[in-house]
Amino acid sequence: MISLKKLKQKLSKRENYRFHFSRIFTIAEKQIKLHLRFKFNFVYSIINPFLTIFLSLIILSRFFEMGTRFGRWDESNYYIFLFIAYNIELLRKIITDFPSEFRQEKFWKTLPALMIAPFNKLHLLFGIFISHLFIIAIPFAIFLAISYFVYPISFFTLIIVIAIYLLIDLIFSGIGLLLGVFAISLEGSWRILAIGVNVFFWFSCVTYPFEVFPWFIQMVISLNPLYYIFDILRITWLDDNIFLTMTNYPLHFLILIGTAILTPLMAMYVFNKVYTKFGVVGY
Repeated sequence: MISLKKLKQKLSKRENYRFHFSRIFTIAEKQIKLHLRFKFNFVYSIINPFLTIFLSLIILSRFFEMGTRFGRWDESNYYIFLFIAYNIELLRKIITDFPSEFRQEKFWKTLPALMIAPFNKLHLLFGIFISHLFIIAIPFAIFLAISYFVYPISFFTLIIVIAIYLLIDLIFSGIGLLLGVFAISLEGSWRILAIGVNVFFWFSCVTYPFEVFPWFIQMVISLNPLYYIFDILRITWLDDNIFLTMTNYPLHFLILIGTAILTPLMAMYVFNKVYTKFGVVGY
């Protein structure tokens, strides 16, 4: 039989989990309502990623009409490259959601109250993470379905691909949280960091294949962890054999898993340090 002490511990843990989940979903609910309130911004966030890949679609189509091939990518599968690029760009919006949320709370003068509650950084991280997934769910699912129709894969591979997408969104959440604290505590540094993040994306092959670039740009790209993260997503889709992919590209998977773990942890650590030292600047 379970002792009274153990029963109390179990109930206490359950209440603790319930508290954390309620905090996370409260933040998520608030974020969803705010996004849906500003309908133009919501529509723009869905259309903008398509505009990002549209130029790539035109340029790559012209190359493939001439029989050019870029590594794995040719006329038969380059749509997968671009559809995945669209979904990555959808996920990328969470990076700007964090600074936007914090600056909004700063404007309303509600930010200090938001920061007082225990474990608030974790609540914020996953609350905004969940709200972002909800907001982009429909366009994301549509492009995922189109990709599956154009280049079918097994159900198991599809689950792995979705899991990789979630890890990528978690990485972006960490980056967003990092930018968010600088947006409220050190605004000048936030602008510089935002430019740095954009540079990482420019050299990540998110919209153009690696083989398109000259060798000296390829050397820069090969130093960018985002390149390996986006590349393994596409390779997993094309190979349609996760065990083969993991065997052939272990470094890609190590970078993906390592970055997904370290980025949020580092972001929360930096958040605590910067916010504790500088607080909210600019009231």
